[in-house]
Amino acid sequence: MTEPRGDLFAGDFDRGSIVAVRRAIERHSERAGLTDPELHRFVVAVNEIVTNAVRHGGGSGRVRLWLEGARLHCRVTDSGAGIPPERRRATARPAPDTVGGWGLWLARQGCDALTVDAGAGEGGAGEGGGTTGSVVTLVRSVGRPLVADAARPAAPAG
Repeated sequence: MTEPRGDLFAGDFDRGSIVAVRRAIERHSERAGLTDPELHRFVVAVNEIVTNAVRHGGGSGRVRLWLEGARLHCRVTDSGAGIPPERRRATARPAPDTVGGWGLWLARQGCDALTVDAGAGEGGAGEGGGTTGSVVTLVRSVGRPLVADAARPAAPAG
């Protein structure tokens, strides 16, 4: 397994910072090698999860973006009540007349893999043995190395 290169971006968010987080994810994802249309799809996917965390996960959370080999990872955590099991497992597209319930489905369309660990977010263990919070990790393959790595001169041969 390739070692992570460190965080490309990490920060807390709330309702007032969703747009700034989306722009940061876009900037750093592009720097990591994503190009359109994959870049746009990944940014929309992360934005859906961040927005869900604000709406349903306690109003705030934390996002972390890193590159591991040729795969871009984004983890979104919150301290809400957690995502219900039926929502975590659902992979079918919601019916066109469905109000709500589109966020996870849409996010899955913009990445190679999406995992949801409910009860493992910032809130830790809840009373009565329950757990709170969610951790959603999105993974997307990238096509070229970090711009900084690509600009670095190659080591001399020999």
